[in-house]
Amino acid sequence: MEIKFLETNELKKKPEDESNLGFGTIFSDYMFLMRYTEGQGWHDAEIKKYEDFKVSPAATVFHYGQEVFEGLKAYRQVNGDIALFRAKDNFRRLNNSAKRLAMPQIDEEFAHRALRELVKIEQDWVPHEKGTSLYIRPNYMGMDPFIGVSAAKEYVFYIMTGPVGAYYAHGLAPVRILIEKEYVRAAKGGMGFAKTAGNYAASLIAGVEAHEKGCDQVLWLDAEERKYVEEVGSMNMMFVIDGKLVTPDLDGSILPGITRASVIAIARDMGITVEERRISIDEVIETAKSGAMSEAFGTGTAAVVSPVGEFVYGDETVTVSGGKMGKLALEFYDILTGIQYGEIKDRFGWTEKI
Repeated sequence: MEIKFLETNELKKKPEDESNLGFGTIFSDYMFLMRYTEGQGWHDAEIKKYEDFKVSPAATVFHYGQEVFEGLKAYRQVNGDIALFRAKDNFRRLNNSAKRLAMPQIDEEFAHRALRELVKIEQDWVPHEKGTSLYIRPNYMGMDPFIGVSAAKEYVFYIMTGPVGAYYAHGLAPVRILIEKEYVRAAKGGMGFAKTAGNYAASLIAGVEAHEKGCDQVLWLDAEERKYVEEVGSMNMMFVIDGKLVTPDLDGSILPGITRASVIAIARDMGITVEERRISIDEVIETAKSGAMSEAFGTGTAAVVSPVGEFVYGDETVTVSGGKMGKLALEFYDILTGIQYGEIKDRFGWTEKI
């Protein structure tokens, strides 16, 4: 399929202060968009001006939640090159999510090619300062103007981009985490492993209540017993216990994070023992108190590595690593960002130049 480029003369002014980009509020000039119609397949692929598009008030996405998305970044490396990080893994995960929501598969190679073309056109939007990047949001949703519970027959897939700084305003400062005992994010057999809007909507009320209690994020427990650790906010959770890197196993209710997989690969390459297993909240609290847990941190595309300084569990507050960022979390952050920005050699083959 051909990708048409519909050039516009209405270009935006780019941010002058790259140290104050924030996250998710600035969008670049162009977007990629293509449509799907049952019986016809994917069609009308184009890179066009970033702008609103028409959606019926009856569209499937609004009423039945048929929507999946991804998040990845393009980095300006120290030599001036622009590089994507594990982009093909994002499109593979997008299709896994789409399958769960009864949405047609996307040609991953074509989507990857479209992304490369879009980033090449938008290369001047990739910021220059360390810690900044061009955030990329592929989104895919049902468009049928039909009120009735069924899979859509029409879809739109688009990719939007925008320059970003640090996800958290406080950067790498350790966060305070509320362990959620009432609400649940996902259950086995549900959509926990899919990157879909409904999972994030389910987390909002707990996030609001966490902030009211002076916490930055929520640590979710399993839906069945409220006993085992799952995710933290929009990230996967990791602990360093007795020198081992321990993280919840992927049992269907946890998002298979790409940064998670990267950190695990780096840890094993460093000779660190990695355990992917069930972790009870009792073990978390007990090892944090005893000192057997030396570090805890979240991993995700937006923040990369986010160290945890305190857990709040009911009326109890437990400090980890003296409330400071741990040695291993900092090493993982430095290695990952070093690869992304081209400061160290990418021995894993994760980056690709545009």
